[in-house]
Amino acid sequence: MIKLYFAKSLFSRLPLLLLSLTLFMGRGQEPKVFSTRDYGLSGKVKRCLVITDYGKEAFDFREDGLLEKITTVYSEKDYDITYYRYKDSSLIEKRIENYREDKLDRQTSIAHLFRVDTVGNKIIREQIYSYQKEFLDQFEYAYDTLGNLTGITRTSNEGIDHTLISYDTLKREVTRTVEVNGLIEKSVRTAEKKEKDRTLKVELVKEYLKGDPFRATETFRDTMGRKLRELEYTYDGEKDSFVKSVEWVFTYGERGFLKSRVRKQGKQESKQEYIYQFDAHDPPNWTKEIITPQNQYTTRRITYYEEEASGKATNGEKGR
Repeated sequence: MIKLYFAKSLFSRLPLLLLSLTLFMGRGQEPKVFSTRDYGLSGKVKRCLVITDYGKEAFDFREDGLLEKITTVYSEKDYDITYYRYKDSSLIEKRIENYREDKLDRQTSIAHLFRVDTVGNKIIREQIYSYQKEFLDQFEYAYDTLGNLTGITRTSNEGIDHTLISYDTLKREVTRTVEVNGLIEKSVRTAEKKEKDRTLKVELVKEYLKGDPFRATETFRDTMGRKLRELEYTYDGEKDSFVKSVEWVFTYGERGFLKSRVRKQGKQESKQEYIYQFDAHDPPNWTKEIITPQNQYTTRRITYYEEEASGKATNGEKGR
């Protein structure tokens, strides 16, 4: 279950953050449309207002679940609004409007415009402009006949960058390699592993700095996509290999929500536990999350398109 909260600072401490909330996520990535499912929300959610002890943010969704707007509130007069526009469920426009002292800041507000070309293999073109109508960036995403992203061309005032994505399959393992301007930047190997009476999906991500190995992460997930274990590696130049530095172990309650997270580094071990309150919706969504022993809390106020939903929370229960 992937859950996303905004990546600037407000919810950066949340362990639920597995991906940065951007619809283009740097070189080697592609435009992606997010929905209620990516935020761990069930049912026809209309709005989810997330409140912590250090800020709040509102997520608005269409009735089909697609993310439509994000409002990030820093103070009463300082806030950002991000709008998403679609055509046939495809993203065609993303606008980021920054307001300071209740006024639109045109110098920092930007617009992303997307155009899809389906003549031959699919190509998506993304152009980025400031609200002062200044051209900032252009990305062209190319796909093969199977729909796999194979290349990205970035054109800016500083020049042109080429990203090449290749795929190799060996013994049911698929490796995706990302090269930027001829230098390898990342490789992602996915495979399945039998473990006792279950099948796990294993993903090994190796990152490179200027073409040299830098660090790696190996993630084990169950068939529901939940992260069960994650290993972090650093590269040891003397040994010419990756060496494990940190291990994370995750457990889940009966309702499928995260119950505990354990961090192991050498002989040191620390544990976080998660306590939830749920609303009366069917299926339920959590309305309060408490992380112990830090006692960090997150509150969600959820409204639905269905009329029968109520905003009442049930009794607190650990990891369920």
